[in-house]
Amino acid sequence: MDPAAPVSPGAAPDAAARSVGLRRLRAEVREFIAEQQPALRVVAHCDSWMSSFSAEFSRALGRRGWIGMTWPERYGGGGRSQQERLAVSEELLVAGAPVAAHWFADRQVGPALLKHGTEDQRLRYLPAITRGECFFAIGMSEPDSGSDLASVRTRARRTPAGWQLSGTKVWTSHAHRAHYLLALARTSPGTSRAGLSQFIVDLRDPAVLIRPIRSLDEQHHFNEVVLDDVQVAEGALLGAEGSGWAQVTAELAHERGGPERFLSTAPLLLELMRRRAPAADAEIGELAAELQALRTLSVQIADALQRGEDPVIQAALVKDLGTRFEGRVVDAARLLHPAEPDPESADDLTRLLAEAVLHGPDATLRGGTSEILRGIVARSLVSP
Repeated sequence: MDPAAPVSPGAAPDAAARSVGLRRLRAEVREFIAEQQPALRVVAHCDSWMSSFSAEFSRALGRRGWIGMTWPERYGGGGRSQQERLAVSEELLVAGAPVAAHWFADRQVGPALLKHGTEDQRLRYLPAITRGECFFAIGMSEPDSGSDLASVRTRARRTPAGWQLSGTKVWTSHAHRAHYLLALARTSPGTSRAGLSQFIVDLRDPAVLIRPIRSLDEQHHFNEVVLDDVQVAEGALLGAEGSGWAQVTAELAHERGGPERFLSTAPLLLELMRRRAPAADAEIGELAAELQALRTLSVQIADALQRGEDPVIQAALVKDLGTRFEGRVVDAARLLHPAEPDPESADDLTRLLAEAVLHGPDATLRGGTSEILRGIVARSLVSP
C-alpha cells in the first residue's frame, strides 16, 4: 500500500525528481515512527487522527518539521508543498500513529489563520502549533443543529472590552486537552448565514465548562463545551465580523478532502492483507482498487489547495465516498475474520476490527452527514 506513484522512464525531470523526493520523505516518516514505538509505546490504531492523542508524539513531529509543513517559514512552517504534506499525512494514518493532538490545528486552524488572521494572531499561534505545543479544538456543531451550521445559536455580543460568548458546542474532539477552541458564533440576530463569525476562545478560561461525551468503547475524546458568558478580547475575532460562514465553508475543504476520510481503517486493511487467504483475493483487490481511486481524488484536492483554490465540492465527494469505503473495509474484515471484535484482544486484527466497528457510526456524522454531503454535490451539478 505504498501510495507513491512509480517514475515512468519518460517522466519530465522535475516530475521525476519530485516523485523520488516524496519516496524519500515517506521512508523518513516510516523510520521515524519505528523509532518512536519503543519510547512512546506507539501502537497502530484505527481512527488515530480522531481518537489517538499523544502530545509527546506531536512534539516529536514538530521537531522534524512535519506540522505546518506548507506554512511560510516566518511563522515556523516549512514552506513545503501540499504533496509533501499529503505524503507525511498518509504515512502517519497508514501506521495508525497518535496524531490527534495537533491534527485539527494543522489541518484547518492554521490555514484559516493564514488566510483570515491578523499578523498578531499568526505570530501568536502558528509557531507554537508547528512545534506541537499548541492544540486547537473545533467548535462548530451544536445541540439540535445536526449538520445545519446556519442554525448556530451560540451568541457573541460586543462589550467594551471585546466580545462575550454564550452557547453550547457538542462533539468537540479533545477540548479537555486542547488549549484553544475555534468557535463559530452568531454576531447578528436571526438565522442568516451573514450573521456568523469565528472566535478563538481560551479553553482554560474558568467560564468554559467542558463535559465528557464517551464513545461506545468508553473512550473520552468527544466533549460538550459550554461557553458561559466567556469574555474574549477584540483580537479573538478571526477574520471580519459576519464572514464566519464563508470562512467555515472554505475550512471544510481541508476537513473533508484529506486522506483521513478513507485511511482511518488503513491499519485494519493492512492487517487483513497480511493474513489474507487466496479465496479473499477478489475482495481485497476490489478494496485496493477503490482505495487508489479515492486517493487520486484526494491528490487532486491537494493540488487544488496548492494552487490556492477551495475545492469544496471535491472534498464533499471524497468525504462521502470515503465513509462508504471504510464501511466496506469493516464488512470485509468481519466476513474474512469471523472472530468476535474485542478492543482488548492481543490479536491485532481482532483489536483493530473492534476499533473500526465502534468508531464506524462517527464517520457518517463528523465533517457533515452523508446526506448533507450528497446534497452539496448534487446542487453543484444543477447550478449554473
